[in-house]
Amino acid sequence: MEVSFSKEVQQLRQGAGTTFHGEGILAITKALLQSGVAYVGGYQGAPVSHLLDVMVQAGDYLSELGVHVEACSNEASAAAMLGASIHYPLRGAVTWKSVVGTNVAADALSNLSSPGITGGALIVVGEDYGDGASVIQERTYAFALKSSMLLIDPRPDLQVMVRMVEEGFALSEAANTPAFLQLRIRACHVRGSFECKDNIAPAVSSRQLMEDPAAFDYARLAHPPATFRHEKLKSAERLPAARRYIVEHGLNELFPGKRADLGLIVQGGIYNALIRALQQFGLADAFGDSELPILNLNVTYPLAPEQIADFCRDKRAVLVVEEGQPEFIEQEVAVILRRLGIDTALHGKDVLPMAGEYSVEAIAAGLAAFVGRHAPELPLAGGKQWLDDIVARREKVAAELAEPLPARPPGFCIGCPERPVFSAVKLAQQEVGKVHVAADIGCHAFATFEPFSMGHTILGYGMSLASRAGVSPMMKRRTLSVMGDGGFWHNGLLTGVESALFNGDDAVLLILKNGYTSATGTQEIISTPDDEVKANAPNKHQSLVDRNVTIETTLRGIGVQWLKVVHSYRVEEMKKTLEEAFTTDFAGLKVIIAEGECQLERQRRVKPWIAGKLKRGERVERVKYGVDEDVCSGDHSCIRLSGCPTLTLKDSPDPLRVDPVATVIDGCVGCGLCGENAHAATLCPSFYRGEVVQNPRLGERLLARLRSALIGLLQPA
Repeated sequence: MEVSFSKEVQQLRQGAGTTFHGEGILAITKALLQSGVAYVGGYQGAPVSHLLDVMVQAGDYLSELGVHVEACSNEASAAAMLGASIHYPLRGAVTWKSVVGTNVAADALSNLSSPGITGGALIVVGEDYGDGASVIQERTYAFALKSSMLLIDPRPDLQVMVRMVEEGFALSEAANTPAFLQLRIRACHVRGSFECKDNIAPAVSSRQLMEDPAAFDYARLAHPPATFRHEKLKSAERLPAARRYIVEHGLNELFPGKRADLGLIVQGGIYNALIRALQQFGLADAFGDSELPILNLNVTYPLAPEQIADFCRDKRAVLVVEEGQPEFIEQEVAVILRRLGIDTALHGKDVLPMAGEYSVEAIAAGLAAFVGRHAPELPLAGGKQWLDDIVARREKVAAELAEPLPARPPGFCIGCPERPVFSAVKLAQQEVGKVHVAADIGCHAFATFEPFSMGHTILGYGMSLASRAGVSPMMKRRTLSVMGDGGFWHNGLLTGVESALFNGDDAVLLILKNGYTSATGTQEIISTPDDEVKANAPNKHQSLVDRNVTIETTLRGIGVQWLKVVHSYRVEEMKKTLEEAFTTDFAGLKVIIAEGECQLERQRRVKPWIAGKLKRGERVERVKYGVDEDVCSGDHSCIRLSGCPTLTLKDSPDPLRVDPVATVIDGCVGCGLCGENAHAATLCPSFYRGEVVQNPRLGERLLARLRSALIGLLQPA
């Protein structure tokens, strides 16, 4: 990728006696090295993308330590890496976005947790949950329960997070069980500091190789009948060992309070929000000292029954602050108390929201109900007034607005090569009729928003072609499946293309080949142009990606017979190719590859290149598009077909024309889509293309003066 993490890489080299300053996910990366990790793998995804990105760019330093780093093709291949820790004393860590990534890795994780591990195994998952999430609203907790895997949910404080990584490996080894390290968005990006330790070069590594493989041991295979014993070991040995380690090493934190008759049990990841909510009622100070005792669960699975019982035994009531549904922790706490005959009143989802992110406001409302019921003598007026003020502000804003504010959904970047493709799809459907569109995960999912509003289903990354299998036989017209090159390599090749070929399906697949896994941070993939190609064609964004034909050769190699490659920005050609795919007599799988480099990556490369030329006084020419306001008809069909943020409206200069006219504002990157759409859709001829020349040559200056003089002579006096 073009983004540089050189500063972050240097921070990884810090040793004992230094202080780390930075954000949470980089602190986790440093903690892995301090823990003696031997191998790291993963698949990028917010909010943990930086972990793998930094590790990859720190390859030279990690090779000095003997740490192996692998960017995996998907989460399943990353999870399978952890198989190294089953037999060997190797500490391994993998990372991905959860819960979708965990679903992809499910098979490998189940078969890893069954036999258990020898070396510590840590799965760092970005728990993308809540209002700011980009995935379905589910939790990793259910998976940890199902497979009896450990679940660490550290309090968002860099010192605690780093300790939980180090202890997480030790806990994993003590229980012979892989562990999830769950990080919410706020934990990944919280900033702070911690005292560094020296990085540990693993005893067995890529620099210290093993002589012989482990002895064959059938009991270490996830295969019946060995799996029957594994299931018993989980409950009889591994989870009890984990509980002992949690208690003996104080992984969960007890914060005492003055009101010993009440208590709060909270997941570590939302501890900060709980403290902030308590502050609204004056029940905690700026340093986090609380009036109510708090049991902070840095390890949320398994719970230690004796620890829960000791905390609750002398209290009249306890509130469990657990984000998301179902209420796994609350239910287990209730079972523990019931079995031990402890009659402490237990509250949780009865006063707190059943689902959704636990913001400070949400927790504060639950606290008001809990404390109001069990300690009404406490001064709660300030917190309740704070909550009332929030409601009042919302009502005031709603009353002042004539109508609700328009939605501001995300959209394609300016100049994105995927926008013209969907313009072409829109035009093609005018000729062949409406078609079922199976959408996919990736930047191209923005086509589900206006002005395209295109896509009937999104079932998983790279699964669009597979998801139309039940629809195609039931439709008069052929269906269209859309996926990116990232999704193609992640899952689409096997789950979609291979299945469609095997079954002889009559379908159309559109692959958007922009050269990167763009939606997760523009990480490189196997079909990314190499550095030499990019260096030799710094400003040729329309002909850069097609130099790597890995996707094409792969498709032809497995039997795809109908395959067309079209530049993304050639709307007319793409429209005709789509029409051909929908109407051809060929009854097998038809694949269209739309080529056009990710505009963000192009700009990251081109802008420094142009700046360097200008600094040296060299000639630079850039393309600029515009609209002739005297010709523009004002029907705005160009905007409805494009959706580009730089193609917008302005008041007409003609006092006799009421409708605004189209205009191209600053920010245009010169992709040419507006003109291509005008041509392909036979719109008004108001678009023009110009060249802006900086540092022009002498001949160009003289020619410009001559033209200006001639135009001046032709102008009326």
